[in-house]
Amino acid sequence: MSTTHDVLILGGGGAGCSAALHLARRGARVALFERSLVGSQASGVNYGGVRQNGRHPAELPIARRSREIWARLPELIGTDAEFEVTGHLKLARSAEEEAELAAYMAVARANDLPLDLIGSNSIHERYPWLGPRVVAGALAPEDGAANPRLLAPAFAHAARAAGAEINEHAPVKDIAHDGGAFVLTIGDRAWRAPTALNCMGYWGGEIAARFGEAVTVAPLAPNMLVSEPIPYFIEPNMGVVGGDVYLRQIRRGNVIFGGGRGVSDPAIPWGRPLPEPTLAAMARAIELVPRLAGVQVIRSWTGIDGDMPDGLPVIGPSRTTPGLIHAFGFSGHGFMLGPGIGAILAELVLDGGTDVPLDPFRIDRFALGSVR
Repeated sequence: MSTTHDVLILGGGGAGCSAALHLARRGARVALFERSLVGSQASGVNYGGVRQNGRHPAELPIARRSREIWARLPELIGTDAEFEVTGHLKLARSAEEEAELAAYMAVARANDLPLDLIGSNSIHERYPWLGPRVVAGALAPEDGAANPRLLAPAFAHAARAAGAEINEHAPVKDIAHDGGAFVLTIGDRAWRAPTALNCMGYWGGEIAARFGEAVTVAPLAPNMLVSEPIPYFIEPNMGVVGGDVYLRQIRRGNVIFGGGRGVSDPAIPWGRPLPEPTLAAMARAIELVPRLAGVQVIRSWTGIDGDMPDGLPVIGPSRTTPGLIHAFGFSGHGFMLGPGIGAILAELVLDGGTDVPLDPFRIDRFALGSVR
C-alpha cells in the first residue's frame, strides 16, 4: 500500500509537531513519524525553560519568533502547556561573570529583547533568598517556563485535527529518494512526498548522513531533578553564567533543577541520570538558594538530545538533496524554540523562504570551517 503526501516529517518532538500543525493549517498533506510517542525524548524530558535570555545571538531571532507563538498557544493548540511568564534571571557569581552579563546587554538591544541588569545591592534587595556568592543578575521579564510533557502532544493533537497524519511507534529506518520523491517504508506500507523534514533530534545526524551530509552530533543526556513540594517563594526561572545549574519552582511548590549530564545509549534508546552530577547540582542549587538545604529530592531523570560541536542546531535546506530540510541538534536548548521552528519550516516548504536568518545554522558550516 502506498500513499502520497506533500511533506513527510521525521520526528515527533516540539519542532516536528509544530511543523505538522503549521503545514496542515495551510492545506498541506502531512504525515509525521515518531519512533515512540510524540514528545518522548528531548522535547518532553527537558527542564521546561521558555528562555530568550543568554541565547547565542544567532538564535535570538528564532527565539523572538517563537516567543510570539508561545503567547498564543491556547488559541493555536487548545492549551498553554502550563506556560507562565515568571521572567528568567541569569545570575553572576564573580566579577568576570557580571562583565559577561553586561556585555550581553548590547545583544539584547540589537534584538529588541527586554533585559534588566541588576547589580549586587539591588539583586539581594529584590531576591533576599539568594546566597551571598551571587553578585549580579540579568532579568528577561518576558521569559518563563512551561510543562514539556504537554507541548508536543498538544501540537500533535491539533495537527491531527487539522488533517495531518500522526504516526507513533513508527521508527524511520527505511527512507530513500527515488529521483522524484522521498519514499518511507514501514512494513508493507509506503509513504511518498517531494519534501521531507528531518526533525529527529540526535538521530537527525543519521538521516543527514544517509543523504551525504555527515556531521558530528553527540548524544546529550541532561541530568534533571525535582524536589518535594515546599512553600512557594522562587518566582523567576533561574540560570547562571556558565550553565552548570538551573532551577525553577512551580506553583505546587516542587523545585525543578538540573546540572551536568547523565548517561545514554541512543541505540536502544535509553538514558539515566548519574549520582555525581546530581549531587553537584544539588550543592550548586543550595549555593544559589540556601533555603533549599535539607529539601528532599524525589525524582531524577534524563532523555536524549543531539549536541552539535558549536552548540547551534542545524536548520535549513540540505545541500545535497532537494526537498530535504533539516532541523536537529538543538544541543539542550531547543524546547523554547520548537513552536517557532515549526512555523519557520512551514514557510521554507510552502513559501520557499523565511525572514528569519538561518545562515548560521546551515549544515555545511562545519565543512566551511565556521565552527565557533
